[in-house]
Amino acid sequence: MNKESQPFASMAFLWPALAAETASEFASAMAREFVNFAVGPESAREAREPRWTTRNKVALELTAVRLRDFSTRSEGAITLVCAPFALHGATIVDFAPEHSLVAALQAGGMDRIFVTDWRSASAEMRFCSIDDYLLSLNVLVDELGGPLDLVGLCQGGWMALIYAARFPAKVRKLVLAGAPIDIAAGQSRLSTLALNTPSSIFRELVEFGGGRVLGQQMLKCWAPEFEREQIHELLEPRAEPGSASFARLERRFRDWYAWTVDLPGAYYLQVVEQLFKESRLSAGKFVALGRRIDLSKLRCPVFLLAGSKDDTVAPEQVFATERLIDAQHCAITKSTAPCDHLGLFMGRKVLRSVWSDVARWLH
Repeated sequence: MNKESQPFASMAFLWPALAAETASEFASAMAREFVNFAVGPESAREAREPRWTTRNKVALELTAVRLRDFSTRSEGAITLVCAPFALHGATIVDFAPEHSLVAALQAGGMDRIFVTDWRSASAEMRFCSIDDYLLSLNVLVDELGGPLDLVGLCQGGWMALIYAARFPAKVRKLVLAGAPIDIAAGQSRLSTLALNTPSSIFRELVEFGGGRVLGQQMLKCWAPEFEREQIHELLEPRAEPGSASFARLERRFRDWYAWTVDLPGAYYLQVVEQLFKESRLSAGKFVALGRRIDLSKLRCPVFLLAGSKDDTVAPEQVFATERLIDAQHCAITKSTAPCDHLGLFMGRKVLRSVWSDVARWLH
């Protein structure tokens, strides 16, 4: 797998100057040149929005998010899956038959499953912050009623953890899967990118998008490309790489990967600067909804899940959560899946085995 996209790598010779003078006009000008070069002209091709695999309905619709209801019963414990709000859509949790995290939880006995389907940010949403998304999450939790189980995936993981620490009485159990909780605890592609890229680059990317980070441009700048063999490895399908069946699955994956969401610039810069560059959450300095988030105040069992081959979020960045919370009040379960980052949410074997264990733990 290519670790960076081609434009990103080709501009690497500019980094020393940028890093040395990020506050100067020179750095800003060079950052603009990088962004203009990297994103290039708009593509004429429009990616198709991925379809959901498992039957569901929209239970509530807010400006920032749709609450999708996958329930098969009207009673019982509630599980809310907090999908990532980063680059790709929430269908990562329900990608395809035999590659659906939602279906894996259902097979494990979970009858009332809901998913946060974060909406692509409009121009009017460019000033939305992390607080705005936490408020939306709080509305969803209150709509569902009572303490519930919260499952945070990747970028949805730190959001779920912050929410559970901010509103401990509203979360019964917490699952964090492939979640970058302490970016300084290990080295990964994500941490290297965040720490080594000058803030001026990220700010120019927001400026380029008129106050938003446009998903299609971010895909060109940062996202890796996948070869057929890599897609087969992460999905772990029954079909062989050269089969017609896998060719259809590969097309579905490439269509899914090509469709992106736009992010509010304010939210994006908060994530990059406060959570990734400054590690405020793990340092106990992050403020959410008017209060400093003290993870030792968490009061629920926690399941930590990481991919052993994950080069996007290192296992150490997930498992660092254990030292940040109080084990006397939070029973901790840890598990490592033999997969990379996307395989953690889409891999057939991982979903069938590891996520069955998660479902049993929740159930």
